[in-house]
Amino acid sequence: MDISQHIKLVEGETKALQSWATAVAESEDSYFHKAQQLVSQLGAHYREDGLTQLGFWTPELTAEVIQTEREIYLEVFTPLETIDFRAPQQTIPFRRDSIPLPQQGEFVWGVLSGLQPGTREQAGSFYWLRYYDNVQGVMHVIRDVFANSLPYGSFAPAELYDMEQLQQNRADRSYFQRTALPTALISRASLSEIVLPRVPAPVNILQIHVGTASAEGTFEGLTQIYRQISQKLANKEPLTPAQENYVGYDAIQLLPIEPTIEYRLDDGNEAHEFFAIAGDSELEPEKVSFNRPISITLRKPNTQNWGYDVPILGSTTTNPALLGSLRPDELVDFIATLHNFSQGPIQLIYDLVYGHADNQAIELINRQFFKGPNMYGQDLNHQLPIVRAILLEMQQRKLNTGADGIRIDGGQDFRFFNPLTGRIEQDDPYLLAMSDVVQEIDGYQRLLFTIFEDGRPWPEEGWEKKSTYRDLIALKPESYQWGPLIFAHNTPTLQGFWAQKWQRVCEVMFKGDRWITGCANHDTVRRGNQVALSEKIDWNLGETLPEVINNAYDNPATYLWVYGFSPGLPMDFLNALMRGSWGFFRNTDTRYGVKVVSEEAGFLDWQVTPELYEEPDAFPRLKALGFNKLEVLRQFVKALAIAIVETDYDLEKVAQICQYCLSDTPGVCEIEPLKNLNQADKPEFLALLDIPKLEAFAMAFMEDGYELCRVARYHSAIESGRSCFNLALRNYRHENPWLRENLGERDRFNSVRDEEKTIFYGMRTAPRRKPTDRDRRVVLVAHMGGKPAIAQLKDWLNLDLSQWQLAIASPDLKIDKTLENLPGMELKDGQGFLLEARRPTAK
Repeated sequence: MDISQHIKLVEGETKALQSWATAVAESEDSYFHKAQQLVSQLGAHYREDGLTQLGFWTPELTAEVIQTEREIYLEVFTPLETIDFRAPQQTIPFRRDSIPLPQQGEFVWGVLSGLQPGTREQAGSFYWLRYYDNVQGVMHVIRDVFANSLPYGSFAPAELYDMEQLQQNRADRSYFQRTALPTALISRASLSEIVLPRVPAPVNILQIHVGTASAEGTFEGLTQIYRQISQKLANKEPLTPAQENYVGYDAIQLLPIEPTIEYRLDDGNEAHEFFAIAGDSELEPEKVSFNRPISITLRKPNTQNWGYDVPILGSTTTNPALLGSLRPDELVDFIATLHNFSQGPIQLIYDLVYGHADNQAIELINRQFFKGPNMYGQDLNHQLPIVRAILLEMQQRKLNTGADGIRIDGGQDFRFFNPLTGRIEQDDPYLLAMSDVVQEIDGYQRLLFTIFEDGRPWPEEGWEKKSTYRDLIALKPESYQWGPLIFAHNTPTLQGFWAQKWQRVCEVMFKGDRWITGCANHDTVRRGNQVALSEKIDWNLGETLPEVINNAYDNPATYLWVYGFSPGLPMDFLNALMRGSWGFFRNTDTRYGVKVVSEEAGFLDWQVTPELYEEPDAFPRLKALGFNKLEVLRQFVKALAIAIVETDYDLEKVAQICQYCLSDTPGVCEIEPLKNLNQADKPEFLALLDIPKLEAFAMAFMEDGYELCRVARYHSAIESGRSCFNLALRNYRHENPWLRENLGERDRFNSVRDEEKTIFYGMRTAPRRKPTDRDRRVVLVAHMGGKPAIAQLKDWLNLDLSQWQLAIASPDLKIDKTLENLPGMELKDGQGFLLEARRPTAK
């Protein structure tokens, strides 16, 4: 089947674009301002006139000594049959076009006709830039860092998408008209006349990992959950306990949803990659056929990750593994569902990762993006004006999908060497610029609510005690920072944890109004899994380790303190609310896979019971390898952890140790868990372990662990009393917004702390905004850990209980409405209550 070349370069429009770029480059503006203007036109823009404008930043091409010895062209793949975006795998014929594009300094520009735009209903043309180096004999690919759609992953060509149609069809346009200013109004006014509105801070936040938040693990699945809940509440129908855990929040914060790293092998990826071009090799352009269909195998992306392993490329779009439809509209549908929620809009907060890039980014974007290696991968080169401008432009395009707020990950990582001072300094101007990126949707503009995660002087020794957690708040008072009790060193499963943190607790109470508060999040629960079993565990929280960790991070006393008494902005973690599993799992690499497994060894102790392991659909891959007993699996993973430390992660040596200890070779095995495993009934898989086997084990462990974290598995086990209590507390916070403020002169907060117990207690009075305001007071008593104790309200707060009434009590605490049984009541670990002052009786 011969087909003609349909895509053509529009010479006049291309020259006009180049002339504009020349005028910008030759202007008197600063390097950074010029870069901001240029990068605004990078990427692929489908225009109203049906033409497509493209721009690439290609500094790697300007370094070529003999530029005539290579050819630059846009390679376009347009499907000739309908793509089923839900099919796990399919082979589709594509038309392959090659269009030479002109180079202009560090940029390649072009305006073309004939490209097919993607929409919700149809696939667009896929594209990337290619050039063949005739000197080295190598074909290179330059990808679009501003891709609007990457349905088949970061290593595939980007899909041209009609973003204007997407915005015009969104169901929440009226929401932005109510919360933003018209762009036309702003453009007519001077800067002194206009103050862009900033999205106000929410009352509380639910942190969600999209991949585990629904049975499907997609935005579609999450949208369906919230649509059902919204409809039920509109019809005044009761919610299930699981549904109650999704509501009572006016904001949702997603763990990063950008494309993550992918599974890659050094010796070829065609057998498993998501966009596999049949017979594609490093051919010279004239040897590639562009006049007949080619076959491309499309595989639906199935990457699993906690979200922070990003390659930066594609940060403007959504991880395709989180899109059931593989269409960008799916994210917008979710956002619109939140904005149109029947009980009032729910804000959406993006978690942005621009402080580092995974090492895989080196394969995808040019090296000018990087400063050098760090413990996560690569430091980004924020000080290079054009890189700085590109990253801010990427952020803006991402925000234009409809977010209401941002959390900036790892603020302490934004550092640079200042040659004028000779010191490493924080790049605070860049962090503040991220907070001031303007969102524009459907002709309306606004600024977004901002949270900074910043633990400077991390990673300095003792950083968690030295950090003030206030550096960015001081610079931008309307922003928030993660507070000291929500970072990863939060381990409430240990005896006396809250007593040890008393100084930080007091800081929260008296200056924490701009801190994100709470106890459970993606970092802290994972840190809980890593608590050594030799530590002093608070067994008052439960009889087994899973009971202890569930009751530590889903703790009624902690919720009473955080929601009913403490200043700040509370945040909860969905997996902890559901009492489901959580860990850092990824099926995206072989290089560090075994090491990551060793770091998750505690997951099997803290999150998995023998009963759960025996469920037929739990750990199917590991059981297929012969690990039919949980204890055998625990022993092997612990042995791996020891061997990895002893060999400094030399997999060859790890395999040799395993072979030695699990064989009949005479000698002494110094790794006790391996020695214990060397029994006649050990899994056959453990015989003659080598590197491929270790990597296969790691992949099975990761994928089984990830599947176990899906919260839908735990819906039926959620206790209605607990979910109802948690929801009541969230509603109480919304009804009493004054609680977010710091304690004042009329407030009291104290504790009973000794070796056996820790109890928080206090009294707060609502500030009087005007003389006619009545005193609204609340009393807290919360048993934060340890042995049972008597609530001594008379001694602690000198209360006349006849003037007080019960507001909320922990689910298993039975307090009379008259409070007659409150004096002398015994409180156990995790129990507590809130009292409110009775309103004066009208005469």
